[in-house]
This record gives sequence, C-alpha cells and structure tokens, in this order.
Amino acid sequence: MNMQPQHDRIIIFDTTLRDGEQCPGATLNGDEKLAIAKQLARLGVDVIEAGFPFASPGDFDAVQKIAATVGTETGPTICGLARATREDIKAAGEAVKPAAKPRIHTFIATSDIHLQYKLKKSREEVLKIAPEMVAYAKSFVDDVEFSPEDAGRSDPEFLYQILEAAIAAGATTVNIPDTVGYTTPAEFGGLIRGIKENVPNIDQAIISVHGHNDLGLAVANFLSAVENGARQLECTINGIGERAGNAALEELVMALHVRRQYYNPFFGRAPESTEPLTQIDTKQIYKTSRLVSNLTGMLVQPNKAIVGANAFAHESGIHQDGVLKNKLTYEIMDAESIGLSENQIVLGKHSGRHAFGNRLQELGFELPDTDLNKAFVRFKELADKKKEISDWDIEAIVNDEIQQAPDFFRLELVQVSCGDRAQPTATVTVRTPDGAELTDAAIGTGPVDAIYKAINRVINVPNKLIEFSVQSVTAGIDAIGEVTIRVQHEDRVYSGHAANTDIVVASAQAYVNALNRLSEALKKERLHAQHETAVV
Repeated sequence: MNMQPQHDRIIIFDTTLRDGEQCPGATLNGDEKLAIAKQLARLGVDVIEAGFPFASPGDFDAVQKIAATVGTETGPTICGLARATREDIKAAGEAVKPAAKPRIHTFIATSDIHLQYKLKKSREEVLKIAPEMVAYAKSFVDDVEFSPEDAGRSDPEFLYQILEAAIAAGATTVNIPDTVGYTTPAEFGGLIRGIKENVPNIDQAIISVHGHNDLGLAVANFLSAVENGARQLECTINGIGERAGNAALEELVMALHVRRQYYNPFFGRAPESTEPLTQIDTKQIYKTSRLVSNLTGMLVQPNKAIVGANAFAHESGIHQDGVLKNKLTYEIMDAESIGLSENQIVLGKHSGRHAFGNRLQELGFELPDTDLNKAFVRFKELADKKKEISDWDIEAIVNDEIQQAPDFFRLELVQVSCGDRAQPTATVTVRTPDGAELTDAAIGTGPVDAIYKAINRVINVPNKLIEFSVQSVTAGIDAIGEVTIRVQHEDRVYSGHAANTDIVVASAQAYVNALNRLSEALKKERLHAQHETAVV
C-alpha cells in the first residue's frame, strides 16, 4: 500500500453510489450498492461516498451496511453526504459510525443565485450556518468535509471567508464543486490557486474538487485543479451522474498514470519518478466499469475514453499496420493496464464447482454459497451451449446473478414464432408474487415487441419503453448477449439487465427485471402513503 503523505499524491473520492446513482434510471438497491462498494475497495479508491443517509431509510441502511462491511481498517474511508442541517448530519453520523474511517460530507450553497432562489438566505446567514454545522459534524466524526455548493459561480471573496470559517470549525477537507459544469480549465485552476493564496488556514485542510460534465470539461477542469494544488478528486465510474455526469474516475486516473512525467513536478517529484500518483489498481478499472454499467443499466458508449469498446480497437489500415509493428505507434497505454486482457479460455463443461469457485476468486468475486451455486448452474448451462468459455463470459454470468432485482414476477417460459413471411408471435408464462402461473400470447412488429406485449398482458404495470440495447460479451456466433433496457413510469426511470446466449430470452428477462424494480418502487410508495396516513 502507498504510505506517502496524502498531500503528496491524489486522493480518489468515488461518488458513484451517491451522485452517480442520481442518474435517471440508475437507482440501485442495497445489495447492488454493496457489490459495487466491494469492487471499489478492490479498485483501491481512498473514499467511498456511499449515499445520502437522510434521503431515505433505504439509503441509510445501505450506507450503514457498506460502512460495516467495506469500511475496514485497511479499507477505504466511508462517507455520508449531509446538507448543513442537524437532522441530515445526525443521520450521516449514525450511518457511517460502523466504519473504521468514517467521514461526514456536509454542504451549503454559496452562489448568489442559489442563495436568492433556493436557500432564500443572505451571505451572512450562510456564513454563520456553515461553521456551526461543521462543528456539529465534528461531534460525530473526526473527518469532516465541507462543500460550498456551486462554488464555480460564487464570489471568490465570499468563498474565501466561508472556507476559512469551515476549516477553523474543524473541516479537514474543503471541496470546491463546479456544480453545474460551468467553468473552463483556466478558470477552475485559477479558482483553486486563489483559494490557496487567500484562505489563511488552507494548509490545515486538503483541497478537493467536484465537477459536472455539462460542457464536456470536467476531467480537464480537474487536471487544471491538480496543477494548482487540489489533492482530492471526486469522480464516478464511467462518469455517470446528474445531467451530463461527473468527471470520470478512469479518465482521471489513467491521465495521471500515462502522463506521470508531466504531473510529477506538481507534487515535488522528479519527472522521471515511477511512484504512482494514486493508489488505484488500474487493472481493476475495466471490471469495475462493467459492473457499474450492468447494475445501473447505464451503457458505456463505444468511443468512451479508456473503457469504451473501441478504446483499443483500430479500423484504419495505417493504424493497424503501425500497431502490429509497435503498439506505441497508436496506443499510449496498454489495454492490459486497465484489466482488459486477451480472451483467455479458462474452463469447460467438465470443470467442477471447486475449479469454478477458484476462478471466481482469481477474478475478484467473493460470492456467498447461495449465489455461487446459482452462478455455477448458469455456468454449466452455458458450457452445454458454448465450447469455449472465457473470463468475460464468467464475469457476465456472475454480474447477471448478483443483480439482486426484487423477485415479484418470475419468467418461467418464453416461446417465439417469427420469420420474413410470418407474424411475430410470442407466448410467455410468468409466475406472480402469489405463486400463480399466468400464460398469455401477443403479436408484435418483431419478436421482442411481441414478447413485451405478452408480458404486459400478464404484468399489468403501465410503463413506456424508452431504451433497448444489446451488446455482445465476446466475439462469435455463440457469444453471450447482454440486454439492457430502461422503462419509464410517470417521471421515474427503471433499468433492467440480463445476459444469455439467446438474445430473445435475455430481452424477456431484462424486461421482467425492470418491471420488478418498478413494482418494488410502487409497493414502497403505497406503504409510505399508508404510513403517512397513519401518522396524520
């Protein structure tokens, strides 16, 4: 483990489970959050912002479970977000308490537009609230982070005042958010430089940055901030988050890794130093990206930097020729450096449960016996259909099994008839929550449309399909296909995911998966409404 003082390297603060989850349709349940948190720990992030404990009982429970399970002495700091109110801070303090290294991250807006229209408070009022709430957070944990929301559009002089007061009250990290993705790299770097030069006690805290990608500048802004003294970067896997998303962890980490000679002097190092600038295990990047994409239903675009399907692909003949002669001609990093290795054949249909379990451990999966048994059954089924099973196939199986979607409805049968001169027809059988098996059929414009219409006849939950995507896990006619869909009900979006060698079956399973998430949300709303009525 890297034992450098924290100001001599970059602290990676991952907010995938908090800001990333705020994407429409990216809502995660507690088990999925825990699975991602465990992988983030393997990745080597320094801080996991596990959620917003006051937002809901489910969020509180998830943060508390992550704190207890992942927040070990050798694991990451576990952080809970809280507005600058006593109720929020108390909830965050209780949620992160089980962690060996707990942190409360409290925030209040400082830009004039937020003060006037959102908070309806004066600068003087906010200047009083901030240190009071930092001090209150300090009564729960030693590690307190303070954020002046919308710092990118705040008056710098007011920003200096409130940061000084927050640090004096006990903030150990001060985070500078570009909340609406408004600034440019030169502006954002200048803002960080101004803070270092004008906040008298800034040496008592670490400067952090948080930024959104509305203008496509989040990563560039962060790198400019690093050059000017920022030492914590708040980012998400695949750059997911509200609106256009956050600064992408994988892009920041690999930029600092590939361009180490350029960034070393900003840390007081010789340019040729080989000491890593972060403690991220870069070989875990691709796996983490895939897990987050699968569980959130947020697909990674093919041309996405670092983790996109085309990131290491070469179509141009000139490029192909150069790469074959020397990879460095057109590749500035090795695909293996992010864990994207060649498609290695590892197991076959004669492999036993023990060998399968060992391979899962080598791939970084730690499954309880129940989940391991389910995954092994899926593996044997796949082995009967596919002669060559790769690590990617195994990862697809396991990721599919750990989705942990609520099991209100279960797909028991899918049968499709279609062709160029036939009317696409689908028959489905679904097991309902009360154990009944309902069968229905429908005609559609294609096999998937027919399946979805048949499922809708059985599961009568109004929704609108807004996204349908199919991806191949590996090459070949017998490859596993992953289907990701998103459905909308009123103003909420729910995702579904499934993997199968039969795309039609995967499409049906993904749809039922999404409808189960929708049904779970509707059930919680009904229970909440009943509770509210009882309280009143």
